[in-house]
Order: sequence, then structure tokens, then C-alpha cells
Amino acid sequence: MYAVIEKGGKQYKVKEGDVLILDKLNLEPGKEIVFDRVLLLNSGKEVRVGNPYIEGLKVKANVIGEEKAKKVMIYRPPSKKAIKKLKGHRQWYTKVKINEIIGG
Repeated sequence: MYAVIEKGGKQYKVKEGDVLILDKLNLEPGKEIVFDRVLLLNSGKEVRVGNPYIEGLKVKANVIGEEKAKKVMIYRPPSKKAIKKLKGHRQWYTKVKINEIIGG
């Protein structure tokens, strides 16, 4: 069984036991979070599609922790100049472990 949830304007395909990487949520490790914006549920026997969300269906998860992603290097050579611009950026993210899909 798997579900498609929406969080932060993005869609994620999840099933029980998955570890999900989301944008930073400012939650302490060990805290429980409930996703109620479920777009699709596939139980193996039937497929339920929401309009836009499925009523009464929730996905429970626990926060594992917050970390920084690997550094992304940004290089922009200015036109007709002898100089170079090099920058780096590390984005914060939250790791979440999916516990159960309720209402399916």
C-alpha cells in the first residue's frame, strides 16, 4: 500500500517505513507529524483518487532530525570580464520516517 501526499507545494509517494526528506519544518526530533493532504491511495486492491484530497485519510510520521544538504556550487562568469564568481549554498532539510497510513 502506498499514498501520494502533498507538503510544501511538492508531492511525495510514501509507504510505511519510508524515510522522507522534506524542506525544513522547525520540529524537534521524535515529534509526531500528521499529513492530511493525501492525493492518492493505492491499497493493492483499489486506487482512490482525491478531488483534490481524500477525506478522512491521514499519514502519520515521526521526525528523525534536521540536517544540511551537500553544498551546491554556483558559478557565473560575467561577460567580457576577466573575473569569476563562485558561490556555495547548503539547504536545510528535515528527515521524516513514515509510520502508518490511517483510514485506508
